Amino acid sequence: MISIITAIYNQLGMNKLFYEYLLKYTKYPFELIIVDNKSDDGSCEFFESVGARIIRNNANYSYPFCQNRGIEIAKYDYLVFLNNDVLVSKNWDERAIEIMTKHGLDIVSCSSPEKIESKEKTHSHFKKWKYIKNPIVFLFGNHSWVLKLTHWLMYGNWEKWTEKRYEKFKDSLVLGIAGNNVIMTRRGLEKIGTWDERVQFADFDIFLKSRKRNIEIGDMKPVQVLPGVYVHHFNRLTFKKKFPPFVDSDNLITIEEKWGTDYANELLEPANMVVGVKK
Repeated sequence: MISIITAIYNQLGMNKLFYEYLLKYTKYPFELIIVDNKSDDGSCEFFESVGARIIRNNANYSYPFCQNRGIEIAKYDYLVFLNNDVLVSKNWDERAIEIMTKHGLDIVSCSSPEKIESKEKTHSHFKKWKYIKNPIVFLFGNHSWVLKLTHWLMYGNWEKWTEKRYEKFKDSLVLGIAGNNVIMTRRGLEKIGTWDERVQFADFDIFLKSRKRNIEIGDMKPVQVLPGVYVHHFNRLTFKKKFPPFVDSDNLITIEEKWGTDYANELLEPANMVVGVKK
């Protein structure tokens, strides 16, 4: 069984679609832990009605803070951190765990619009998604029917599209991380620690910690992306909304402040990722 941890703040239509795909395409039994940042549109009540375990924050907290609250009550050995604007594909969990087991991996991400098999392919793929999504969502909002339309325009038949990718890439790996989804073993968590609640872009931090551990101790491999296991990330559906600031924003620091720009980019370079101004 797996523990899925998802932080939310409103977006009821997206939350319903997220759960619909999760229920339809997840192979293993799972517990869904929702960390609610004081939603007021019925989102928390919706997840409660479908049996999710709810953690109610008293305000809007940052992403890493929410993930750690979910970890505190998670029951199972595989911890899955999913953004609420993600749609999973058929047997995503079973395939990801099989690949992790085969390659001895503790932390992976499924591929998504922001990270596929190469830098060049990612650029064109993500560009296509932005051209489809941005004008439609800007004009019509992020209602469920709008989200389904943009998703269909991007992929057509979702099952066929994702199956074709799986057949092409199978269990291949690409160094890196897609922060909208992170799958981690308990063993991996013990090695790199919980999410750093000081760092809002904490997916970069997870990758950096895994790379550093791999180089200095060698008892784990750095985070890998799975090109054959794909999830869709809607990405920034909230650009028309005004949400309350994170109550812990004064505690947040940048990746550069924690790691130093040069050292961070030295660790990130093999994965075609960069922070700050690369020299």
